[in-house]
Parts: sequence; structure tokens; C-alpha cells
Amino acid sequence: MSNDFLLVLGVLAIVFALPSLLRAFSTSQRSSMAISLLVVGGALVSWAIVQTPGGYSFEEIPRVFTGVIASIIR
Repeated sequence: MSNDFLLVLGVLAIVFALPSLLRAFSTSQRSSMAISLLVVGGALVSWAIVQTPGGYSFEEIPRVFTGVIASIIR
């Protein structure tokens, strides 16, 4: 699995966890699934950044997303 794919997967996991976390905080409930998804997403993003020589810059993120989506479609 490439580092680009891990980065995209981690960012998507974090994005999907945020609405559930907001709902849990606003209703004073516990959302262990959202917290675990946030932790897994953070771990995937950090792993991708550490394993990529030179890391990622913010300018590269759209290119990485389009590259991963293109490789899935092909």
C-alpha cells in the first residue's frame, strides 16, 4: 500500500469522524467509535508522513488525492 493511499485513507477517516464527534459533544454522549476512527485516521496520516521522504506539503495534498482517485478509477 503506497504512502499516498494511506494519507488519503487517514484524512477521510478523520473527516468522517468529525460529525460524529460534534454530535456526541453537543448531546453529552460518549462516542467511542468516532474517537477510535479519529485515532486510526491520525495514525494513518502520521505513518504516511513519516514514511515519505521529505514528508508532504499542503500544496501536494490535492495532487495526492487526485492521484489516488485516478488510480482507483483505472
